[in-house]
Amino acid sequence: MLVLAFDTATPAVTAALHDGERVLAESTTIDARRHGELLAPTIELVLGEAGASPRDVTAIVAGSGPGPYTGLRVGLMTAQGLATTLGVPAYGICTLDAVAYGSGLTGPFLVATDARRKEVFWARYSDLRTRLDGPFVDRPADVPVEGLPVVGAGAQLYADLLGGGGDAPPYPYAGALAALAAERLAQGIPLDPPRPIYLRRPDAVAPGAPKRVTA
Repeated sequence: MLVLAFDTATPAVTAALHDGERVLAESTTIDARRHGELLAPTIELVLGEAGASPRDVTAIVAGSGPGPYTGLRVGLMTAQGLATTLGVPAYGICTLDAVAYGSGLTGPFLVATDARRKEVFWARYSDLRTRLDGPFVDRPADVPVEGLPVVGAGAQLYADLLGGGGDAPPYPYAGALAALAAERLAQGIPLDPPRPIYLRRPDAVAPGAPKRVTA
């Protein structure tokens, strides 16, 4: 097994390679505006550091969001293109699941990431592997925290409402995404196809028909 995983659903452009037992290489750059520029070089970097070639990869995993439309589609389109080129399966894993797995928490908690527009994407977990509810998009004040710890960049951004995120990683680092995917594949747990999780319409929309001009 050699899993190539990456995520572009948050400001973290992150990629990692996992051999079924450990992360062989991982690289992350925080830049919300350069997903398209950074992802391919990041993938090349982790393959080089691991001494692997693209043809060694047996599965590709991309974070499927939720996240801003433009960044999210970069990772998913890359996953689909690479899978077709290499003849290997491609899968999608909820980006919030990767944040949860990377948190290391064993009790109930919430994950919240920045959804812009003064909102967060969030989901509820019973432990680092098990999502109970979500994902949703809401204003921070409307997230039902109910005394649970909240992790992720959204918790840090709205610390007064969501608690600050503690010491858990704020982003879905690809090492956690790859490890979660490798674990599920080894256990025979079906993974979803690499399809985006959109919780609202994209900011950019096609213009409507021109208005009729009358004299």
